[in-house]
Amino acid sequence: MKNKKPLFITLISLDIALTIFLFVVSIIMLATMPSPQEKESLVVKDMITYFQKNPNVYLLVGVLPLFILLVVNIVFLIKFIKKSSEKKKVELNDLSDEEKEALRKELLKDLQK
Repeated sequence: MKNKKPLFITLISLDIALTIFLFVVSIIMLATMPSPQEKESLVVKDMITYFQKNPNVYLLVGVLPLFILLVVNIVFLIKFIKKSSEKKKVELNDLSDEEKEALRKELLKDLQK
């Protein structure tokens, strides 16, 4: 792949959108949770009431993807931190004439000790 930046931006956007959607659904579901006596007589009319009536489906569709996204985000954060903290080797050709002269003087001073 020549240019990975649009792919990363798209993946990050999808990650954020999916996380926000799952959190909003979870908050709505928990805020409108019926009592245990009302749960059996609950009529399924939308997704939220379906999740309230079937908590195992909610676990698989709502909670598990959030944990998976969390783990994936932590792994990518660790990789990014390791990659950004690595020191790059400086080539002699990359240095300016003043930097080369300062380095030469420093090396001669170290050798004279």
